[in-house]
Amino acid sequence: MRKLIFIGFIVAGSAVGLLATLGDGWGLKLFMMCLGALVGAAAGGALSRIGRGRRPMPHRDDTLRGLGTTSEDLMDNYWRDEGHPQFMNPPSPDSKQFGGTGGMAD
Repeated sequence: MRKLIFIGFIVAGSAVGLLATLGDGWGLKLFMMCLGALVGAAAGGALSRIGRGRRPMPHRDDTLRGLGTTSEDLMDNYWRDEGHPQFMNPPSPDSKQFGGTGGMAD
């Protein structure tokens, strides 16, 4: 049934291309029929879902979502964590371990 829908859209697209150029030359008719078949193939493939196949949908496990360990969490918090995993940020070069400025007065 899917292939019949797909082929029907191709034929309908070619027919529309032929009807659009009834009074013109054969070169333009052929071009418009090919263009109509191309558009019909795209529409027929989308509506009959021929490109999808029979693959099962991947199962998403959302049990770890929000703990900062999944790739979605890392993407959500990228700017906050500067690309590092949660709680694993390296120390900033401007901050000192025990405070202070690191100068002579400390």
